[in-house]
Formats: sequence, structure tokens, C-alpha cells
Amino acid sequence: MILLGCAGVYQWWTHPLHPKGEVVDLTVEPGTTPRGVAQAVVEAGVKTSADLLFVAFKLSGQARQIKSGSYEISNTTSPQSLLSMLIRGEETLRTVTLVEGWNFRQVRQALGKAEQLQHDSQNLSDPQIMAQLGRPGQHPEGRFYPDTYTYAKGSSDLAVLQRALKSMDKQLLKVWALRTESTPLKSAEEALILGSIVEKETGKAADRPLIAGVFTNRLRLGMMLQTDPTVIYGLGAHFDGNLRRSDLRSDTPYNTYTRFGLPPTPIAMPGKAALTAAVRPAQTQALYFVAKGDGSSHFSSNLTEHNQAVNRYQRGLGAAEKSSTSGSGQ
Repeated sequence: MILLGCAGVYQWWTHPLHPKGEVVDLTVEPGTTPRGVAQAVVEAGVKTSADLLFVAFKLSGQARQIKSGSYEISNTTSPQSLLSMLIRGEETLRTVTLVEGWNFRQVRQALGKAEQLQHDSQNLSDPQIMAQLGRPGQHPEGRFYPDTYTYAKGSSDLAVLQRALKSMDKQLLKVWALRTESTPLKSAEEALILGSIVEKETGKAADRPLIAGVFTNRLRLGMMLQTDPTVIYGLGAHFDGNLRRSDLRSDTPYNTYTRFGLPPTPIAMPGKAALTAAVRPAQTQALYFVAKGDGSSHFSSNLTEHNQAVNRYQRGLGAAEKSSTSGSGQ
């Protein structure tokens, strides 16, 4: 009888539990006792004995090593594998992706839609969010590194933002150390701003260094950057998708058709490639570029050639009224 009992317990220990449905979520709060964990498993929707589970935890000698966190119990999880998962702290992780070229509004929207992420920033203004992250007074645009971030169920969106913020700091520091000696950029901050422009202007990855080269040449010569994405950013919610000549003449701190130099802040999140291009641009004589319609750009070293390229690639598009040519430099 004893042997039969032992065999039965071993079979229970090594065979799958029976959750309600294919998967149930288990949350182990910090400070929960082993008995409390066993009870939480049952309350989560697993058909087993809390007392038996607690005894098994205790007999393993590892009950005190159970870690708090968010876990998933599937129909393939046995009591043995469950304990192993809890001891190793193998939390169920979700992911959220922040995309290169996104602005902060888009970042907030993505976090707001992220599954089982606690939306602590939902009712905070942008300045309040930056204050919560330890950066009071800093503009949020471009400060977060575009990447895919994992998080446990119930994590705060502010924690994700904090990681993205630190990641951008780290990447920017590395990239700034690689800058060419001849760069006209005076700080890593300026590299971040230029990188954001390069990110928004690039349709084809191979063009990034050349696009950065054009803007670098313009900065050296004291020419206006004349780049549409900064104008669009300055228009904010007023932009309806159609950039007009009147928009190019309407002065804002971000209008690089009316103001010299870089805009006051980044206009989006640059990725590593755009940041690198900003500090190590291609050596080129080009001062102009125009979109060719296939994602790539045509580069020109003088205005005559550039105007010819505009006529060639933008003919029939109403470029002057519908979409000004980035880097046109009139």
C-alpha cells in the first residue's frame, strides 16, 4: 500500500496539472509564503490540492527559493516543472516594440496598447513623464532607443520607458565616441538631433550615410538644412498630411527653411544606423537630394543638377505644392 501511495504521488508530481483552459496566469506577490503560493495556484484555476502542492514544495527543500512574479501554467506543466519555474523565476514575458522614426506620441500609443502592461503614464503629461523618469525639464522626443523590450505581466510602462531611456543614453555615448574629427556637431545632443532627421529622411538604408553627408556639408557651410520632416514636426497636430509652400514659409523653431542650424530637439527616435551616420557621414560633395519614388534618393552637388533631378523624379507630382523636396536648398 505504501509503495502504491508513493507511486501515485510520483505520478502526480511528474504529470501535467489540469488548469481551467489551456493556460492560466499565476501571480506570486512578494512575501508570499510557500503555502500561500500553493493556494494561489489553485485559486488561479488549477485543479489540484493546495495542501498536497504545499507538502510537495516543503519536501523538495526548495520552497523558500520561490520567487515572486507573473507566471503561466499550461496544460503541460507538472507540479515538478512548476516548482522549477518558480525557483528560477521564469516569468511570463510580453514584448513591446518601439520603432525607428517614431515620435513620442507614437511611443505612448504603443505602450497604451501593450498587453498586460500597467499604464501608469496614461494620465501624465509629457513633462510629468520625464519628471517621473528623473529627467525634469528634458524634452522627451528622441530620448528612447527603438528596440523590442520584454516585460512581465503587470509591469509599469514607466519601467519600460526607463529602460529605453537608459538604452538610448548608452547607445548615444558609444556612437559619439566614434565621431569623425571633422564633424561640425558640437555635442552628443546635436548628434541625436541630426540622427533623428537622418532617420526620418531615409527611405533606403544604404542612403543614410549620404543623407547625413548632405546635412553635414550644409552645417559646415552655414546653409539652411531645409528638410521637410522638421517642418512637419513643427506643425504638430495641424499637419494634415499635405505639406504646402505656406507651411515652408510659416516660421516655427523647427522650420529649417526659415532658420539656420539644427532644430532645438530631436524630431523622432533614431536607430543605431542613423546615429552612426550622423557622426560618421559619407564623404560627399552633395548638397542636395530628392526622392526618386522607389525609396532611394538622387544626390546632387549643385542646384542646377538638383533642379533637373526634381523635374525628372517629381514631374507630375505637384512637388512644389504637395510635397517639397527635402534638402532642396533653394
